[in-house]
Amino acid sequence: MERIVLIETSTALCSVALAVDGKVVRYLESGEPRAHASLTAVFVDEILRAEKLELKDCSAICVSKGPGSYTGLRVGVSSAKGLCFGSKLPLLAVGTLEALVHQAIDENLVPEGCRWIIPMIDARRMEVYTAVFTPDGRQVRDTEAMVIDTQSFAAERAEGPVLFIGDGAGKCSEVLACEGAHFIQCCPKASAMLHPALDAYKEKRFEDVAYFEPFYLKEFVATKGKKLF
Repeated sequence: MERIVLIETSTALCSVALAVDGKVVRYLESGEPRAHASLTAVFVDEILRAEKLELKDCSAICVSKGPGSYTGLRVGVSSAKGLCFGSKLPLLAVGTLEALVHQAIDENLVPEGCRWIIPMIDARRMEVYTAVFTPDGRQVRDTEAMVIDTQSFAAERAEGPVLFIGDGAGKCSEVLACEGAHFIQCCPKASAMLHPALDAYKEKRFEDVAYFEPFYLKEFVATKGKKLF
């Protein structure tokens, strides 16, 4: 029996799910600001208790690897590593953009005749982390940080219906608006990691727990706060 704990903390939403034999049986989420560090382990404990399980009864831990919020990714990966070290379970990782695509597919959000799914993670101002996927979840363009303007994804928008989804989609809707363009503003959920996680588990694509690092895409730049006096 496959039991996989799924952890998603790459954006403002903190969520944890438990999958048993290919189905999500428990799910918890919170959009409370700056609460990822305090909630992630609590959520894992709660979903296991609800199923009367212990961590040792699980098959693997899966974490969202990014791109996304630097702090959020650090919290998720650190939590997943700690769980793996303590339980000797293997670590799996799923890309945030891939999770968003599967979220669209799993929740029947893909519009009829859609040619492309373009996930977008907010990277501040008019920049997003993005890539291009087919409606069946196959990635056809490399993940990149892109500053969005009226010419962005011109070819994809010209070819037919396209779905933009993620916490960066809303701010781009006015700039990219055209016939056939659909925009869904949302955060990735742990439950949407299910199918990529199952594929990784079956193919034994386990991460090195000691050396695994999130996929930040861009380097973190620390800034000093303004002096109050």
